[in-house]
Amino acid sequence: MPSLRSLITSMPKAELHMHLEGSLEPELMFRLAARNGVALGYRSEAELRAAYRFTDLQSFLNIYYAGLTVLRTEADFHDMTSAYLERAHVDNVVHAEVFVAPQAHTRRGVPFEAVVEGVQAALLEGGRRLGITTRLILGIQRQWTEDDALSMLEAAGRYRDRIAGIGLGGPELPHPPRKFVRAFARARDMGWRTVAHAGEEGPAAYVADTVDLLEVERIDHGVRCEEDPALVARLAALGIPLTVCPISNVKLRVFPSLAAHNLKRLLDAGLHVTVNSDDPSYFGGYVSENFWEVQEALGLSVDDVYALARNGFTAAFLEPEDRAGHLAALDAHRRLTVS
Repeated sequence: MPSLRSLITSMPKAELHMHLEGSLEPELMFRLAARNGVALGYRSEAELRAAYRFTDLQSFLNIYYAGLTVLRTEADFHDMTSAYLERAHVDNVVHAEVFVAPQAHTRRGVPFEAVVEGVQAALLEGGRRLGITTRLILGIQRQWTEDDALSMLEAAGRYRDRIAGIGLGGPELPHPPRKFVRAFARARDMGWRTVAHAGEEGPAAYVADTVDLLEVERIDHGVRCEEDPALVARLAALGIPLTVCPISNVKLRVFPSLAAHNLKRLLDAGLHVTVNSDDPSYFGGYVSENFWEVQEALGLSVDDVYALARNGFTAAFLEPEDRAGHLAALDAHRRLTVS
């Protein structure tokens, strides 16, 4: 049998929690800055990377939002998305569900159309060229008002068929899920799937509220559900997936190290755990790196690795025939590589 590292690299994977703006590598960021006449405040790519030392979610968001300023045109959103898909293809990601946050751009005067059309064109091209199935999720930014979120949803309405779902991101504290009950009800009325970030820096109660108040189908992060054993048992019984981002969790001090991460405990408790990269440029790990490092740190078995990969496809917003095709390819990979 090949090494677990090479097995992880070669197996087909789904990624369900990845912010396109968080995939902007410094090289592309500087190129877009030059194209748009934006001063980044850093003299070199190395100096920019050196700033990627975060103490919490907000310290990351401060640099993350500064990086958004290079995104001005439809071509910029297209190029950012294409670059991520090319990198994901190297990791044998065959299905990707990506976030973009229109509010962060329209507030800067970027047309809503430039965001969605630039991303969507690249997703369609990536599907044809790389064979990756994709879905687009628009992220509500929780630091702004619910009325602002509702306005974003109405603007997105004309792209209803191009958007798979609505999510909730941004600084979790002090912005509880209950702040967006009307927005999520409206998203469901408009026919969209729903997900939400919860239980990263927020408490287990936020995870419960995303289920009870926002009625989400998936929880992004969700790792602090472990503070409430009854909630863990409930999430397992309901089969609500968690899109866990191990390297991100360590970089943002949710856990002191990968060895202290609770992914294995959650998986063993029957939760539908998946592995994802979150903001890979800033955190230094695309999806294969997340699999490699958490496998080594937690001693995950071959069975664990394939269970996590399988969970990615079963948690995805895929049509049944597409899901079946991806799962068949994963099962074939296991038969061919694991003796």
